[in-house]
Amino acid sequence: MTKVYGTGAYDFKRHHVAEYPVEAPNQVGDKPAESQLGSTLPSSITMSEIQRDRLTKIAMENWSKSGDSTEPKKQFDPELVKEIYETELLVKERQRKTVPLQRVMILEVSQYLENYLWPNFDPETVTFEHVMSMMLMINEKFRENVAAWVCFYDKKDMFKGFLERVLRLKEGRELSIAEKTNYLVFMINAFQSLEDEIVSETILRLASLQSWHSLSYGRFQMELCLNTDLIKKWKRMLKREAKEAAKRGEEFDPSTKLEVKFLRNLIEEFLEILDSKVFVLEHTVDGALNNLGQVDDACVLYCERFMEFLIDLLSQLPTRRYLRPLVADVAVVAKCHLSALYRHEKGKLFAQLVDLLQFYEGFEINDHVGTQLTDDEVLQSHYDCLQSFQLLAFKKVPKLRGLALANIGTINKRNDLTKKLSVLSPTELKDLVCRKLKLVSTDDPWSNRVDFLIEVMVSFFEKQQSQKEAINALPLYPNEQIMWDESVVPSINYSGEGCLALPKLNLQFLTLHDYLLRNFNLFRLESTYEIREDIQQAVPHLLSYINNEGEAAFRGWSRMAVPIKQFKIAEVKQPNIGEVKPSAVTAEVTFSISSYKAQIRSEWNSLKEHDVLFLLSIRPSFEPLSAEEEAKASVPQRLGLQFVRGCEIIEMRDEEGTLMNDFTGRIKRDEWKPPKGDLRTVTVALDTAQYHMDVSNIAERGTEDVYGTFNILMRRKPKENNFKAILESIRDLMNEYCIVPDWLHNIFLGYGNPSAAQWTNMPDLLETVDFKDTFLDAEHLKQSFPDYQVCFTNSVGAENLDPMPPFRIRLPKMLKNNTNSTPGKTKSTIDSMNDVAMEDADGEKEKLIVEAYMPPDPGPYPHDQPRQNSVRFTPIQIEAITSGIQPGLTMVVGPPGTGKTDTAVQILNVLYHNCPTQRTLIITHSNQALNDLFEKIMQRDVPARYLLRLGQGEQELATDLDFSRQGRVNAMLVRRLELLSEVERLARSLQLPEDVGYTCETAGYFWLLHVYSRWEQFLAACAENENKPSFVKDRFPFKEFFSNTPHLVFTGESFEKDMRAAKGCFRHLKTMFQELEECRAFELLKSTADRANYLMTKQAKIVAMTCTHAALKRKDFLQLGFKYDNLLMEESAQILEIETFIPMLLQRQEDGYARLKRCILIGDHHQLPPVVKNMAFQKYSHMDQSLFTRFVRLGIPYIELNAQGRARPSIARLYNWRYRDLGDLAYVKEAAIFHRANAGFSYDYQLVDVPDYRGRGESAPSPWFYQNEGEAEYIVSVYIYMRLLGYPANKISILTTYNGQKLLIRDVINRRCVPYDFIGPPSKVATVDKFQGQQNDFILLSLVRTRFVGHLRDVRRLVVAMSRARLGLYVFCRRSLFEQCYELQPTFQLLLKRPDRLALNLTEVSSYTERHVEDTGPVHLVSGVDDLNIIYQQLYQAKFGQYMAYSGQVAPGFIEPISEDVDGVRESGPDGNNTEDKTKMEVFANGENGGVQSESHLNGDTDGNVVLPENDSPETKMEE
Repeated sequence: MTKVYGTGAYDFKRHHVAEYPVEAPNQVGDKPAESQLGSTLPSSITMSEIQRDRLTKIAMENWSKSGDSTEPKKQFDPELVKEIYETELLVKERQRKTVPLQRVMILEVSQYLENYLWPNFDPETVTFEHVMSMMLMINEKFRENVAAWVCFYDKKDMFKGFLERVLRLKEGRELSIAEKTNYLVFMINAFQSLEDEIVSETILRLASLQSWHSLSYGRFQMELCLNTDLIKKWKRMLKREAKEAAKRGEEFDPSTKLEVKFLRNLIEEFLEILDSKVFVLEHTVDGALNNLGQVDDACVLYCERFMEFLIDLLSQLPTRRYLRPLVADVAVVAKCHLSALYRHEKGKLFAQLVDLLQFYEGFEINDHVGTQLTDDEVLQSHYDCLQSFQLLAFKKVPKLRGLALANIGTINKRNDLTKKLSVLSPTELKDLVCRKLKLVSTDDPWSNRVDFLIEVMVSFFEKQQSQKEAINALPLYPNEQIMWDESVVPSINYSGEGCLALPKLNLQFLTLHDYLLRNFNLFRLESTYEIREDIQQAVPHLLSYINNEGEAAFRGWSRMAVPIKQFKIAEVKQPNIGEVKPSAVTAEVTFSISSYKAQIRSEWNSLKEHDVLFLLSIRPSFEPLSAEEEAKASVPQRLGLQFVRGCEIIEMRDEEGTLMNDFTGRIKRDEWKPPKGDLRTVTVALDTAQYHMDVSNIAERGTEDVYGTFNILMRRKPKENNFKAILESIRDLMNEYCIVPDWLHNIFLGYGNPSAAQWTNMPDLLETVDFKDTFLDAEHLKQSFPDYQVCFTNSVGAENLDPMPPFRIRLPKMLKNNTNSTPGKTKSTIDSMNDVAMEDADGEKEKLIVEAYMPPDPGPYPHDQPRQNSVRFTPIQIEAITSGIQPGLTMVVGPPGTGKTDTAVQILNVLYHNCPTQRTLIITHSNQALNDLFEKIMQRDVPARYLLRLGQGEQELATDLDFSRQGRVNAMLVRRLELLSEVERLARSLQLPEDVGYTCETAGYFWLLHVYSRWEQFLAACAENENKPSFVKDRFPFKEFFSNTPHLVFTGESFEKDMRAAKGCFRHLKTMFQELEECRAFELLKSTADRANYLMTKQAKIVAMTCTHAALKRKDFLQLGFKYDNLLMEESAQILEIETFIPMLLQRQEDGYARLKRCILIGDHHQLPPVVKNMAFQKYSHMDQSLFTRFVRLGIPYIELNAQGRARPSIARLYNWRYRDLGDLAYVKEAAIFHRANAGFSYDYQLVDVPDYRGRGESAPSPWFYQNEGEAEYIVSVYIYMRLLGYPANKISILTTYNGQKLLIRDVINRRCVPYDFIGPPSKVATVDKFQGQQNDFILLSLVRTRFVGHLRDVRRLVVAMSRARLGLYVFCRRSLFEQCYELQPTFQLLLKRPDRLALNLTEVSSYTERHVEDTGPVHLVSGVDDLNIIYQQLYQAKFGQYMAYSGQVAPGFIEPISEDVDGVRESGPDGNNTEDKTKMEVFANGENGGVQSESHLNGDTDGNVVLPENDSPETKMEE
């Protein structure tokens, strides 16, 4: 069988693909089961292809708008909708799925909703099937993660009618369980879309105060007593409702209203299903009913989904406020706890969801004010509640006298309370719960069950563990129980059909604590998933077995895991006061590295302090598992894995006990010796919370001692092993109080006025801003403020007729701007802007006062001159810069090529000059972006000594200067010596002793006594002699020192000019001594660490790091007292929520206030989001949501840059429809390179339709690993054609949307290009996701799929793919599939205006042409890959044949037209001989592919081109 890269041991590592498995439904007429082996592989889905044709035919006849369907469509037929619904969209009963997924996918992709269901929707006449079909299509869009509500925007009133119809759908009709579940999923999706006004208007009515009409009277009274403010609101609402009813001439009856009963009815329906339908009752042999029969999977799924629905409602404040009493009134949680499903093995996920619902029901928040309750407040309310119950019991229930007089400590635990309540008879208990306490209505059918009443009482009165305590008691490392729990850490093939026991990242959060808690849980589980994959990869290589002594032994070896020789607990420290877990637990682990080669030995030897290791306990089964047992066994059973525990390295010693890798300074550098022997002993810190739990289990339950069984020590790659530090950072934040600046707090949680943090609404504004070199000239400034009449003045306030930069601007408080908000609010923003323009047209424009001032002379030497900005910023960029330098939140959306980095750098530059005492922190997602930003800052007027770059990527900075901590310290020390030698020279020039330049301190005294005093005397003398032109030249005291300047400093012709020059010279001296003063600390501090810390906390003004580094080192920053005032975050739409949040909090508060003044977020939410490896966390929990995107969705104003300077305007049109107003910079319209055509090609961009190649389109050698051989061969042939024309390899990149295709293309390149120096590999072969943030002149793009569109349906991926090319973009795909995809229409309609066969201009034989880009020249349409191969052979002949004839050589055999036999093997060369040395060339020419892939991979490359990994490198398989 042909070797296919990326399959085998590393399969589970391919986790980025947003694609779902599509299995062939085994319906009547299918192939027999035997022929369906491996049904995830497309080759086996033959029947489904036929079935697909049925739906495709119906679509073609009725609604499809794809290019080749020219016949008129049939009239709308409701019967067809009904028939499709009944035959295609229903599932059999008792299945754990609600729709036939594949059929729904086909219908949804064919635009059934957009072209058929919605245009023909009429709320009056619509049928049940029509509404249900629409709901299923919307649910599928949510599952696929594509915009679901877009097609409804044009008919908003009709959409309201649709929602009303949905809410009344159940009236007078009984739905099946699957239909009920689908209905529920639709409601979940609607409540997750509250930022969409068309949805929230109708949906939020269900969660309004009106729903309290359905509360039991007792609960209603209790809620109004607790919230007296609501009484007035309630009365007003009643009055209004009565008035409306009177108008309609009806009697006022609230119970008939939809809002009142809707949710109550849903809850009651759920409880009925939970109680009576989950278990199918079976008759035993003797005819008696068996209590617990078979479980109905469809009902279980419904119950799980219902829990998810309630959790969603209670975890968002707008819905929680009035619905929490409703959930408590029906006692949903208590009833679920007592249900049979909660305790059943199939109810595990349901039970986890119930616990999550219970957590949110009792969440520590004041629902009506929205403030978080402190631990003290929670405790106080618990005590008040118990106290009033005791009082009631004392007065009214004599039997409970004991409980009434007991102290609180003896009755706030579950068991104690249950015992005390057991003295009451059932009727007394019911009377107490239902009548006296009114916790449950007397009409509740459960109110006669004693266990239910006690459960309600106990859960109401027991003391809940505080959330802070719970999180502090949680182990940070995952153990084996959580690792393989599918409902918490699902495997990769999560399809989005079921729900999970996971929190979701919504738009809004209840409190900061809630926000941190959800992120903590998700981050912890995402890292658990990655650790699990690493264990599954490392352990099988060890080949464990049971030896003769009956102990586990290992035949194999693994790079990342090593057998343990000895493990012992070294120390368990006493618990801290108020805690039960030990304060520290350390252990010693001994292992041998004797069996490893040098490379791997050095990896183990380089383990350092704080690295995380895992202790595994492996116990294989005595006999190997049979195939049947293996199929049933869980992963830990197959691996023989018993326990997993994490630990952190404290220190490591070699065989002689010598300390290795010491970072504490205990070992001097010159005393370091290489490690001895093969044995290594690491001292590790175990997780104290986990240790306490394990020891308690051994004591209470007699379980096995985990710590005596460890036999494997596993390490992970350092880059992927930083989860513990990040989790610790989040946990520390949860233990701190009020951490976010007040101006950001509400916006952060998603409440309040979205524009509250905009600079115009902030206090402490900068009234006058010195824009330094931002404006190139006065005209540039006028163009930047088109809404104002710009008035230039000079420094004394008089009008300036010839203004020159730099400029100071007095900014009006309400600057007219172009700030945008979310799409839903676009229109109003634009209208208001138009109104402003109209007002201005009538009257005069408002004045903007600009002062053009003369900057002081910087000094006489060339290096004194400030570096100047050369970018001509657009008005929108100027607006972003203005907003960025003012306090508050600035959000800048930077579409591809719009100069985000230049804007960011200018904000930093202007900020540094206007607020020189403030410090700015720069955060980016990648080292590459950070280095780009840093390289540009260095070219501006910010002294290098104030810049600092932290983290690992500093080495890649393209600069001679070292900006790491150590590099800056060294630079300061070198600079100190340079400056002191200058001081000595100055002393010599003044005829003073040179020892004043001995230290920075002596230099400081020299400045005061000799330099500054001379300057003051000189100034005093000048004041009396201003009329003498040569006075300055004659009397300047430091003339001799400045005698080495490149130009003459003083002319003696004008007093003013010479005086300006003298001040410049003095400024040079002043800067010199100021720098020396800054170097003084480095002179006093002796240790490198102290110097580095001083540099970071005191000296540096601009500190840059990646978000990962910030999260890892937060503890260190706090300890050092790191402070900053401004935060600028680049690529912020690519950073996880929590990794954006932590950098805001790297400093301690000052007097209870956060110091942060400015937060500038720059990103693009229309490009790809952060990478989340596990699909379930991405799809279900929205973990790939960035803070930037959430803020945009919340409607927070942002500034969208609107002029791109990267691509030809024609190529930019392929993606600029996604942005509000994206135009082109003058440069791309005027530069010659953008006017010239691409030589050899008729068009600058094209879609090339690639038919089946050798009878097949896409293939998947393993699930999600999509490849398309036809596209790979075609793309490589085009690349060869370009190289033969003379296009440079480094200007061409090949992109694709799947990892499998990337590896296949690399393989074809290895075979067809690499052997020939004149072809060689391209600049990069990468996936679209990995290439985000990069660009190239020419992009060849393969879209791979031929059956379903797959994850390109995410428009963000399309935007990235289309926006990477500057001059040429050629897209290879299956036209018929992509042209009918609704989301991608605007791009594909443009692409399809040109021929769908590759159009070449064969008259051009070099890479240069004068042809205009719009002139196609003679067009040759290529019929396919074989035709193209012939063309490039002829091109080769034309270019190289002449040279070969001249030199007497014979042209290589590949230049002849291909003559193939049946097997595609070339018979002979042009001279009739089948010589071996020609075959190499033939392969190149013919594009022949012996197998799907060759074994070879590219190993290296000299031009700095990409190095393609070796074929056994795990990175290849797991990348992205």
